[in-house]
Amino acid sequence: MSKKTAIIIGAGIVGLATSRALAIKGYTVTIYERNLKASGASVRNFGMIWPIGQPAGKLYERAIKSRDCWKEIGDSSKLWYDPVGSLHLAYHNDEWQVLQELFEIFIKEGRDVQILNKKEVSEKSTIANEKNCLGGLYSSEEIIVDPREAISMLPLYFQEKFNIRCIWGKTVTAVRNRQITIGSEIVQADLVFICSGSDFETLYPDDFATFPLTKCKLQMMRLIEEGSPRVGPALCGGLSLIHYASFKAAPSLNKLRIRYENEMSDFLNLGIHVMVSQNQSGQLTVGDSHEYGLAPDPFDRKYINDMILKYLQEFTSLNCPEIIESWNGVYGKLTNSHTELFYSPEPGVFIINAVGGAGMTLSFGLAEELINSL
Repeated sequence: MSKKTAIIIGAGIVGLATSRALAIKGYTVTIYERNLKASGASVRNFGMIWPIGQPAGKLYERAIKSRDCWKEIGDSSKLWYDPVGSLHLAYHNDEWQVLQELFEIFIKEGRDVQILNKKEVSEKSTIANEKNCLGGLYSSEEIIVDPREAISMLPLYFQEKFNIRCIWGKTVTAVRNRQITIGSEIVQADLVFICSGSDFETLYPDDFATFPLTKCKLQMMRLIEEGSPRVGPALCGGLSLIHYASFKAAPSLNKLRIRYENEMSDFLNLGIHVMVSQNQSGQLTVGDSHEYGLAPDPFDRKYINDMILKYLQEFTSLNCPEIIESWNGVYGKLTNSHTELFYSPEPGVFIINAVGGAGMTLSFGLAEELINSL
């Protein structure tokens, strides 16, 4: 009996994770990617695998599953990853109050977190700004990968491990009856998965239009500082506390948000919160902003990058680092309370999309859940 076949459209992290989940279930999998290499949001992020940002329950468990998949891949290949954890810093009493509340909540949830005083923060991070620092919340559960290296390496690793084929530079222009059209070529499969990222317009555009979808554009940079050592955990300023769903559990968070709205409305209007991760070469990835709309423009704005760098100086001791790259990324996001779009426009065809900027953190766990549910 021949093995069942599956086609994946899109070689970003969602498509790659879906290919892995299908291969584990025994499918012969082929990925079609319109570009000669992945170039979308999957290579334009921090590389943070970020359970700390996911609320307790299904999403946190999904994030831990995904992190464990990343570690398993790293341990059995040449994929670089760094299990440095994350460190959230407080420089105002209301930020410190929120971090202490989160510590108590996260401990009860079984997360591996510590509350650190100023001295312990400086011992944990080589770039945390000691001036006016009240303390920090450290989590050991986060890891860093280099997204550019990882997304480039995974197709090769999956081909070797699972015999997954990835066909580059081929645009799928139509899907019907579990058949895909590529120019004059028709390819049939038992299942077809569309993992097209921020492209809602090429395949099933009328179906996409029925969902409360938007796109999010974010601006990011890579910095380097000569002579800078390894920085330690991924580092976050106070603004990140109002960005992640898991932090909503803190009773004092709304009070903190109100202060930010009164004092930093220009940052909030652009969705700016600032984090730093470090890759294997010592480069620092810094960002980001969040601008929403179905037609994001392609232009980076210097004043947004300047705002990010200004806030970066408040919680780091970096001394005039050099900007070596800047870019923007775009991802799909649902505007309702749903955490992802999983939809079948016709039998045997599935759309997986809109993981809301958490693709690196959630995709491996999500893909296994969805494939197991079929």
